[in-house]
Amino acid sequence: MKLNPSISTEDPGECAPTPVIRPRRLRRTPALRSLVRETRFCASQLILPVFVAEHGDSVPITSLPGQSRWSIPDLPRTAEAAVAAGIPGLLLFGIPASRDPVGSSAYAASGPVPQAVRLLRREFPDLILMADVCLCEYTSHGHCGILKPSGEVDNDPTLDVLARTALAYADAGADVIAPSDMMDGRVRAIRKRLDAGGHSDVPILSYAAKYASAFYGPFREAAGSAPQFGDRRGYQMDAANRREALREVRLDLEEGADMVMVKPALAYLDLIRDVRDAVDVPVAAYNVSGEYAMVKAAAAQGWLDERSAVMEILTGIARAGADFIFTYHAIDAAKWLSG
Repeated sequence: MKLNPSISTEDPGECAPTPVIRPRRLRRTPALRSLVRETRFCASQLILPVFVAEHGDSVPITSLPGQSRWSIPDLPRTAEAAVAAGIPGLLLFGIPASRDPVGSSAYAASGPVPQAVRLLRREFPDLILMADVCLCEYTSHGHCGILKPSGEVDNDPTLDVLARTALAYADAGADVIAPSDMMDGRVRAIRKRLDAGGHSDVPILSYAAKYASAFYGPFREAAGSAPQFGDRRGYQMDAANRREALREVRLDLEEGADMVMVKPALAYLDLIRDVRDAVDVPVAAYNVSGEYAMVKAAAAQGWLDERSAVMEILTGIARAGADFIFTYHAIDAAKWLSG
């Protein structure tokens, strides 16, 4: 190898210029790193998703280690743990005792979500109770809407069921209605029904950019909501599409959404940033079940440090632009943040 003849090899100090700008100066100690940290998040930005079963005992979810399908009587246990950790709210998913082709148990006043909301509202008056609105947990076929004879989801008749469900949750005391079905026009239908029902002050958090994803597998086991045939690509978004997400977000805001969500999070960090830059409303991201399960599985094998991995993932989601994050890691992450 030839040496540059203009550089002396006798005095290493003369071989390279002394750096004038040294970014490492601000990384030297933990206190300095903390002082100049660009992205910060805290427990108050975390929301815990919770599965509520209408009947039966609480049961651990195999594919979501550390999570359970909670019975109504046991539900305050996880709510208390969330409150103690500084988590401001829960996102409630219902698991009904019975299902039918049109998901009619979704809007039953005695259903799992209304029961859970009424109980938690009494015991934890300051806890934010968000209610997911979708029919996949309530239909016998596992799809997110009413079906045509062909087996395709029939968009417009589904809107009325979704709106009735949202109203039932608001009547029970839900603070936020969160439609996740991806039917066209569902935000407008829900807003109209809430306003007519005396709930004009209840905000809508729309799953505006929800992608058809392989990372939902553990959720479907937990909720028993896997489609009995086909898939959901006819209504959930194509993972290859970026511009379409902004269109979906704009439409939902025009229809009355107060906040919007990108789901999943890890493979869609660019979308979180796109949405954050495009709108002036709060933006949420959902660190979904498969993302949680991957970390848990790798940590159980000793292949990565769970705490470090979780905090890096959540920081990345916040850095991308999420104002708050739905994650099954919420309680652990909140404890780590305080420690």
